[in-house]
Amino acid sequence: MGEVLDGVAVRRWCRLTAEALGRTRAEIDALNVFPVPDGDTGTNLYLTVLAAADALDELPAGEPPDAARIWRALVQGALLGARGNSGVILSQVFRGLADVLGPLEGPPDGTAFAGALDHASGLAREAVEHPVEGTILSVLAAAAAACGAESSGTGLAGVTRAAAEGARRALGRTTGQLDVLARSGVVDAGAAGLCVILDVLAAVVTEEYPERYEVPHRTAPPRTAGAPPPAEEHPEPRGPGYEVMYLLDAPDEAVHVLRERLDGLGDSLVVVGGDGLWNVHVHVDDAGAAIEAGMAAGRPHRIRVTYLDAGERPHAPHTGRAVIAVTAAGGLAALFEECGARVVRRETGTVPPLAVLAEAILAAGDEVAVLPNEPEVLALAEAAAERARDSGARIAVVPTKASVQGMAALAVHDPLRRFAEDVIEMTRAAGATRFGHLEVAQEEAVTSVGLCRPGDVLGLIEGDVVTIGADVADVARHLLDRMLSGGGELVTLIAGVHAPPALTGALEDHLRGRHPDVEVGVYDGGQERYPLLIGVE
Repeated sequence: MGEVLDGVAVRRWCRLTAEALGRTRAEIDALNVFPVPDGDTGTNLYLTVLAAADALDELPAGEPPDAARIWRALVQGALLGARGNSGVILSQVFRGLADVLGPLEGPPDGTAFAGALDHASGLAREAVEHPVEGTILSVLAAAAAACGAESSGTGLAGVTRAAAEGARRALGRTTGQLDVLARSGVVDAGAAGLCVILDVLAAVVTEEYPERYEVPHRTAPPRTAGAPPPAEEHPEPRGPGYEVMYLLDAPDEAVHVLRERLDGLGDSLVVVGGDGLWNVHVHVDDAGAAIEAGMAAGRPHRIRVTYLDAGERPHAPHTGRAVIAVTAAGGLAALFEECGARVVRRETGTVPPLAVLAEAILAAGDEVAVLPNEPEVLALAEAAAERARDSGARIAVVPTKASVQGMAALAVHDPLRRFAEDVIEMTRAAGATRFGHLEVAQEEAVTSVGLCRPGDVLGLIEGDVVTIGADVADVARHLLDRMLSGGGELVTLIAGVHAPPALTGALEDHLRGRHPDVEVGVYDGGQERYPLLIGVE
């Protein structure tokens, strides 16, 4: 058939692009020297497109959905699955194409596609806080310009070919546009990946498939009079140490402030999305501060922290096995210490400095299990553990998302077991513990169970609001009954600073009457934000 970019063709393009990037990602990774030489650009592009392709595969079987629905699914999949600087930018390219091509009543012609690619180029550039020439942005702009020049009186096949050819020409120019590329004898890795993506698009539209998709190899740059020395004689200055990425649920108006805060913390800042959902990418030295900026703007989740530059290898003191627990509350800190853990304190509503957590792990011993006890701390703990593993120590992060899960993990900790077995048992105990808490609403908001107003008491199970009321004890009783509806043998109640004095006693009476077979443990946690923490094992 050819020369059609309908919903079926879009799906084919996405799946074949994932396959093509899967075959070429190692070659693209080898080109990766900018913005940091971490050798993962091809892999990040591959994983981003694969997430988009998987989202398309999840659409209902049967009659093919309309093109608009397919474009929406592709954009959402890429946004949620974007990896790295290049993947986040690519998700914005898909969004730009979808903005123009999705609403069309029929398949686009050459003019429509040229306009869509130009729009995508503009959106991608706007998403990058400090655009740099000689990157994927330059090549995308060149592809859009070549596409636009060809669009008058030319069909879709000619326009997509022009875009792919224009991108290839611009790719060759990137080496001369960035000094770091010239010194390394490479083209830009993200731009090389974009060329593969556009080559696949042209192949799908024209139905002319090449035997392979070309990726330029690294070449030794010629030495001429006055030329800079090779990269190893002229090392790049060390950049920020961590890549931080997260999805963010936040109102659009909060993102401008977030951009300013993150721009002051580091570089390679890219923020894409809209309608309340954003994908945030930044390179920083203080990963905790970048996450806290997201917490101030909205709700960060799927947090990933990657250690970019190990620098000098740390050395562990070799002092045996230890467990490290992270907490903000004094009472909880005492409980963890009583159970044998070393505690890293954090301020309420914040995450601990990554360097502090890494140093605590290094100082703890040869074998260390880390209990993050908050979803926002989990990614930091993984990054700190990765850094500490360079010392030769064995580090494991037990994925505890609440303090009650951390206590359950500590309850089964046995230093006489083999380390791997001990971590497995701690992980199993944490996973078997459902967690909930009470919280007092500070502002009006829409929840999954209705509208809440300031002063309302919210009952949450594993982060989701399940009940709203006016009385702390009533909401707590309702929450306990919900959590025990699927069974349970042990209930842990941890009272906060603002819990009513008689709360835990009233709840013990309630449990004796409604759930007499359940064992109850009551503790004073001293936490500021939550009047009550609940665990059910």
